[in-house]
Amino acid sequence: MALRTIESLGELAGKRVILRCDLNVPLKDGVVTDDGRIRASLPTINALVHRGARVVIVSHLGRPDGAPDPQYSLAPVAQRLSELLGAAVAVADDTVGDGAESTVAALENGGVAVLENLRFNPGETSKDADERRAFAERLARFGDAMVSDGFGVVHRKQASVYELAQLLPSAAGSLISTETDVLDRLTERPERPYTVVLGGSKVSDKLGVIAHLLPRVDRLLIGGGMLFTFLKAQGHEVGASLLEEDQLDTVRGYLAEAQERGVEIVLPTDVVVAERFAADADHAVLAADAIETGPAGASGIGLDIGPETAARFAELVASSATVFWNGPMGVFEFPAFAGGTRAVAEALTRVPGLGVVGGGDSAAAVRALGFTDAQFGHVSTGGGASLEFLEGKKLPGLEVLGWA
Repeated sequence: MALRTIESLGELAGKRVILRCDLNVPLKDGVVTDDGRIRASLPTINALVHRGARVVIVSHLGRPDGAPDPQYSLAPVAQRLSELLGAAVAVADDTVGDGAESTVAALENGGVAVLENLRFNPGETSKDADERRAFAERLARFGDAMVSDGFGVVHRKQASVYELAQLLPSAAGSLISTETDVLDRLTERPERPYTVVLGGSKVSDKLGVIAHLLPRVDRLLIGGGMLFTFLKAQGHEVGASLLEEDQLDTVRGYLAEAQERGVEIVLPTDVVVAERFAADADHAVLAADAIETGPAGASGIGLDIGPETAARFAELVASSATVFWNGPMGVFEFPAFAGGTRAVAEALTRVPGLGVVGGGDSAAAVRALGFTDAQFGHVSTGGGASLEFLEGKKLPGLEVLGWA
């Protein structure tokens, strides 16, 4: 069964529509530093505005622990949204209290308001279904319908994602529709050759994805901190690099399964090894099977894939018809160790078919390195949600909207 769309809600002019977005963006000194998720929400917001709806936006920001905390206020987000929309956006000083009530009541047709951070209320993320439902019932008072468009939270059974969608006529926004279509293509309808690039710090974070995608892909490229567990599983020493000893047998199993299936697992042939974890650390490029032969010896820390590997990864990515990338190739926040991540990102812009940046740290990395979302086939807004979808898990925030 397909997702219910906004069209299923009928005429919306004059109706209050609660729009669940994922506006969980980074802030510095009260200013949004990466507005990618806000921009991704604009098509659905504009669609509702053009239909004459009274749009009541709800979202979370950070982890304020179920109580108001000024550093997690959505006010700066609402300000940036107003700038992007080119129209005033009302801001409530609470989520379900008097401030929210008066703000919603003052909305006119086509108007937009943002309620305060959902996670200022413990009911939003409570593990108790009754507590979540009670909070959702208070939210539901402000709407005649609900549109869910926060893909980054659809893997969570939270009040504004799950229970609210049960209490009101509900549908998916365009962002969620796009995300599910792209991820469905990655799992069920990929064009070949199909390459998956995985990085980030831990193998354990990607176990489900590797297991679910191995039967579906042609190549699996491994970088980031997780590469050292793969190298160790092959018998190589990795110095003081990040290593998950408890995952070695699992990784050996993946290597064996890949060989049986004819899937090419491509591991780095060279690594940038630093003497310490710091932006200005002395470093050297070493063969992946000789990490402990550098100046730092067994104290060396691998912080990026090497230039030879970066060039090879870029070649394989750019020559693929479908690519999914999740996880930086190194510590991209440090310029000296951003080369691998930059190479993969640049190659992804040249994929002739579908090239997908898998949200989370990957999306943050490409923007930090100067790339724009428009340069890629798709930039996901949901790191954890994307991974769980690709693991084949059922996502409650999608199932409640009709996805099956």
